[in-house]
Amino acid sequence: VSNAGVGMAGPLECQSLAAMQSLMDTNFFGLVRLVKEVLPDMKRRRGGHIVVISSIMGLQGIVFNDIYAASKFAVEGFCESLVVQALRFNVAISLVEPGPVTTDFESKLYEEAERADYSRTDPETANIFTNLYLRNSKDVFASLGQTPEDIAEHTLRVIEAARPPFRHQTNAAYTPMAALKHADPSGALMTDAFYKLVFKYDAVLRLSLR
Repeated sequence: VSNAGVGMAGPLECQSLAAMQSLMDTNFFGLVRLVKEVLPDMKRRRGGHIVVISSIMGLQGIVFNDIYAASKFAVEGFCESLVVQALRFNVAISLVEPGPVTTDFESKLYEEAERADYSRTDPETANIFTNLYLRNSKDVFASLGQTPEDIAEHTLRVIEAARPPFRHQTNAAYTPMAALKHADPSGALMTDAFYKLVFKYDAVLRLSLR
């Protein structure tokens, strides 16, 4: 089970390349290093199961999560490319894709975001992040967040499955969001829906979550 991960949220201009590279080294290359270690023996034995804790943000980018989403997109692409070869050797690969999970991981991330310096971006972007994104994120976690125990139960079901699924989303509330990308190959439907959700109907969003 590959579960190592770090988070990053905020305006792109305020994040250093060194921090981005460190995140990718953990979230993506950490998985690659693990798979390189275990896959050869699994192939020799013609049996095994690699379970990767991904994220719904590996399927759908979220505003102000550019680098974190990029790392999870990389995880998804890596596993999607590898799974067919692995199946030839009777090795299963499963991606567990949670939405928000209420843990110290997230609380520390948002505490740091509230204290961060946003002088390297323009005032409008800083205001959108601090007064729209952070506020809405708290409501999302309070309303839709799962517990770590819930994610563990989902992961256990994937591990014990007679035919392990390649992808398993843990939160049904995010299924329509992921489906928007496939409903319109041009991307216009998804982009328009998220723009309106963030900038036009944020008050409705917060009210519905509460």
